[in-house]
Amino acid sequence: MAIALTFIVSLGLSALLASTRGHWQVLDIPNERSLHSQPTPRTGGIAILAGLVTGGLVAWWQVAQALVMWPVIVAVTLLAAIAQLDDRHTLGPVPRLAIQLGVVALVLTTGTANTFPPVTLFIAGLFLVWMINLYNFMDGMDGFAGGMAVIGFTCFALLAWQSNDAALATGCGVIVAAAAGFLLFNFPPAKLFMGDTGSTVLGLLAGLVILYAHVTGLLPVWLGILVFSPFIVDASATLARRLLRGERVWEAHKTHYYQRLVESGWGHRRTVLAEYALMAACGASALVAVRLATHWQTTIIAVWAVIYVTLMYLIHRAEQRRDKHR
Repeated sequence: MAIALTFIVSLGLSALLASTRGHWQVLDIPNERSLHSQPTPRTGGIAILAGLVTGGLVAWWQVAQALVMWPVIVAVTLLAAIAQLDDRHTLGPVPRLAIQLGVVALVLTTGTANTFPPVTLFIAGLFLVWMINLYNFMDGMDGFAGGMAVIGFTCFALLAWQSNDAALATGCGVIVAAAAGFLLFNFPPAKLFMGDTGSTVLGLLAGLVILYAHVTGLLPVWLGILVFSPFIVDASATLARRLLRGERVWEAHKTHYYQRLVESGWGHRRTVLAEYALMAACGASALVAVRLATHWQTTIIAVWAVIYVTLMYLIHRAEQRRDKHR
């Protein structure tokens, strides 16, 4: 019931937002750093948020009364509000970061996470802030962030279902439904973007699910990170490279690996389908690894590290070939 209602709300609002050109609509105007060529509404995050809140409340009423849900709902709403304001008026990095820190403090000092020792709590806070921002950084290609949410949270829903954690399974199902309703209008060629409202909320929820699964013993944090590693590796490697070059990391750019792949001639659809396959493989690896001994989990992580280094090298070589032919 919760999952179905979430999908209906997200789908219906996405259809409305994708077809409306009212004075309240916010358009993403293409610039030199964009991968799209037509002005596109970037209010899809409103549909995702509405689906999440509606389905989340129903899910709490149905199966998750034992969970402390109100801090998450309040945090998600606050994060979405500041992101929507940013979508409309372009706030600076300092106000955004201040709200993000407040939101993270709220969710970490209530519920399951408040059992963390201080140092672990600090690290968890940094992790959540990074997840919020990296999901926002990676929302730059049609169908990418929405599709990753569908695949990643489906993986956690399956894991929770296998472990008889009805609350987490339903919660992840609600997130999948909210993202899926939006994705039908965001798959290449996109008619609607999620904007900061959707990407920051999904980033926070991804980080919270990874931490929750670790705290409850459902999935070690390194395997949770593996599930979302296509986002985490690309964003982290790109950030490190830009920091080493002395660039302003908070400014928009086109140097993420997925952007470079699109620019190399792959295009949106081929690139996003390849990313879907990559994340599905990462999720499947995590589901297999959770049943194995720690040394085998470490081996799987090491294998994926080699795969990522190889993929980054191949993208770099593809760029060189493109530049040579030009």
